[in-house]
Amino acid sequence: MQESGIEVAVKLDMSLGESPVWSVERQTLYWTDINNGHVYAWRPQQGGAPTRTELGEKVGCVAFDEAGLVVAAASGILRLPASGEPERLAGNPEWRQAGQGNRFNDGRCDAAGRLWVGTIASDEASLTAALYCLDRGELSRRLSGIGISNGLAFSLDRRWLYHTDSLSRRILRYSFDVDSGMLGEGETWVDLETLGLPGVPDGAAVDSEGCYWSALYDGGRVVRFSPEGELVAEHEVPCPHPTMVAFGGRDLRTLYITTATQHLDAEGKERWPLAGSLLQMQTGVAGLAEPGFGG
Repeated sequence: MQESGIEVAVKLDMSLGESPVWSVERQTLYWTDINNGHVYAWRPQQGGAPTRTELGEKVGCVAFDEAGLVVAAASGILRLPASGEPERLAGNPEWRQAGQGNRFNDGRCDAAGRLWVGTIASDEASLTAALYCLDRGELSRRLSGIGISNGLAFSLDRRWLYHTDSLSRRILRYSFDVDSGMLGEGETWVDLETLGLPGVPDGAAVDSEGCYWSALYDGGRVVRFSPEGELVAEHEVPCPHPTMVAFGGRDLRTLYITTATQHLDAEGKERWPLAGSLLQMQTGVAGLAEPGFGG
């Protein structure tokens, strides 16, 4: 598989870049800076700087729909139309009016158009977070007892839902019925401790060969696992905190990587000048077209 080195796509100073998602129809990459409440949109073929929307609250992840975008902000899930005011689709049951609680974090849509989104414990340590599914206007809790919900993706054959509680350093897979949206029992699929890999599993994407790509936060690398959970590739990233990956470009062979500057002091930022930027790498395998929200 022919691959290029990792380089800068857009030089930025994001605190916590996250949730890149590529729209094939719009030829546009969307992503967030969670801590600053920013949603970015960028068309690489046009060049120039990305556009930026400020939400005024932390925003965990973004998906697209026919009307524009759907975002899971701290207080709830919103639809952002191309023009007009945002529409609230669901509140966050773990968020309090005082602006405290567990905010929404990682998420994505399944092939049936449901939005799956997890929360993160406010102290990033206690097991008070959960994984939710927004389906036909109803938000339901699907998994509980989580610290940091991350790594959500679906297998190529749609039989498995991948998910991680980053605190555990393990990636689990759950049997999944795309027609009903029901989950079966979970099982450990990848254990970073067993493999001797650094950091924690963060955001992920599945490619057209069914392999799972994971950004290892505090591990300074992106890794690729076979459908059987075997480590098949490692790619060092020029900063310690890659956060998530997404396939994009006209042939879906550009791997975009969001990164973070949080947890870096002034010396760390000087040592890692590309931290907080959007990075990219040309891959020898194509990704998959990302489904939009149909709820």
